[in-house]
Amino acid sequence: MKQLFIAAAAALTLAACDVRESLLVGEAAPAVEVTADAPHILAAVADSRRPAEDTQRDANRHPAETLAFAQIEPGDRVADIFPGGGYWTRLFAAAVGEEGRVYPTIRPEGVSGEYENPVLAVAAQYPNATMARVPYDQLAFPEPLDVIFTAQNYHDMGLAAYNLGDRNAMNRAAFAALKPGGLYVIIDHAAVDGAAVETDAESALHRIDQATVRREVEAAGFVFDGETNFLRNPQDTRTANVFDPSIRGRTDQFVMRFRKPG
Repeated sequence: MKQLFIAAAAALTLAACDVRESLLVGEAAPAVEVTADAPHILAAVADSRRPAEDTQRDANRHPAETLAFAQIEPGDRVADIFPGGGYWTRLFAAAVGEEGRVYPTIRPEGVSGEYENPVLAVAAQYPNATMARVPYDQLAFPEPLDVIFTAQNYHDMGLAAYNLGDRNAMNRAAFAALKPGGLYVIIDHAAVDGAAVETDAESALHRIDQATVRREVEAAGFVFDGETNFLRNPQDTRTANVFDPSIRGRTDQFVMRFRKPG
């Protein structure tokens, strides 16, 4: 028994030496997985600055689980593409803290009245949130980012009438804007498997095939880093418009995470 104890102690000592040596030669320490009960995430969800219309959506949007899956940490630099009314921007700004920064991103032309004013209001509440006005397929920011995030909007890039730009170019621009090891997180309404990308805004269901998204993002150089099922709804047939009252707010959604190698 004494010999077994000595062997175990020696193994632990060697392991500790390996970690110290790796840090001395400049290797990164193993990443710590962010969990939904992390203090900075719980504080972001509980932030008193969040309006009631945001908190009422939490049951369907799962903000704590989403921030954890996106591996949001204090001090991070995050871009929120298509920020809408600022639901995710508020959460990111609270979670990354004073040392972090969030860039809610809107294209320069169009949508100024509908989306610019809410984003400016968010920025007034959160000094670490700075609006970026840049074409979606030419994403660029003042500093390298840790996370680029977009929720329920990737499908819109294919709608010709919206004139949002080329989504493949957007993916390449996102790749360039991230730090090595940075994450690209996409949430969207799931279409029927194998469905063609929608181009007609009048007839669109506002859905997209998950496999298509993964294929396009990987083509930009990203590595698939995982997916999660907390926004899945097997009762959604994926055949109704996402704004249809029968399914609105409860669509089957995929959540995927991609990593920039490095």
